[in-house]
Parts: sequence; C-alpha cells; structure tokens
Amino acid sequence: MKVVIDTHCLLASIPPKSTHYWLYQAFERCAFEWALSNEIMSEYEEKLAEKYSQSTADLVLNILSIAPNTIFAEPFYRWQLIVQDADDNKFVDLAISIGADYLITNDKHFNILKSIDFPKVSVVSLEEFKEMIAV
Repeated sequence: MKVVIDTHCLLASIPPKSTHYWLYQAFERCAFEWALSNEIMSEYEEKLAEKYSQSTADLVLNILSIAPNTIFAEPFYRWQLIVQDADDNKFVDLAISIGADYLITNDKHFNILKSIDFPKVSVVSLEEFKEMIAV
C-alpha cells in the first residue's frame, strides 16, 4: 500500500510515548510504502527541526531515506486543488502522480478532495489509517 503522509502526522508519530508512535512502528515493519518528494522532505526537515531539533530531523530523514519501503518521486503536474492552503498541494500532487492508495492527514484543508471526482485522491485520517493496517 502506497501512502503520502502529511507533515503533522509525521510530527505526531516521532515521540515513543505518543499515541501515534504506531505509525513509525508500522513503517518500520514495512506495513506500507511511504512516498516522498524533495519538496516534502524539505518541509519535513524544517518542521522537525522547529519542533524537536536539527539532529532529530537528520535522524528521521536518514531513516526515511534508506528504508526499503520508501518511494521517492517527483510530481509531474501541479493540480492546485487546495486553495485554502496552497502549501498542502505538494502532498496532493505527489499522491496523484504515484497513484497513492491514501493521503494521510488530519488537516481539514484536505476535505475538499472528498468532493472532487477527478483526479481522485483518497484522504484518510491518521486514526482511519491505523484501523486499515490493523495496528
């Protein structure tokens, strides 16, 4: 299963005592493939360094970079489907370009995608994804 994961979901999954740490553990056991682009990696690094530290950002990005279940791709088209927060479009564009099974986010800006028939992007919350992979 190929997924694109919003930055806030990544940030929530980092601390071992977090209720969302299961996401990291599921990735570690190859329960899904995590899709990344250069633009997403840059945002991950920026936000991880802000919230935790640069060394944490470096560690997380290194793990993502060398994991066998990471997919690196670059979107070939900018759909501009999210108007409320155009910065979120990098996740949507990647999901479309790789044919992701799901875009995982708790951000309400992505709800607009549920009303768009084409291109179809399946958006699920972090909790819905947890149920899907039976953690």
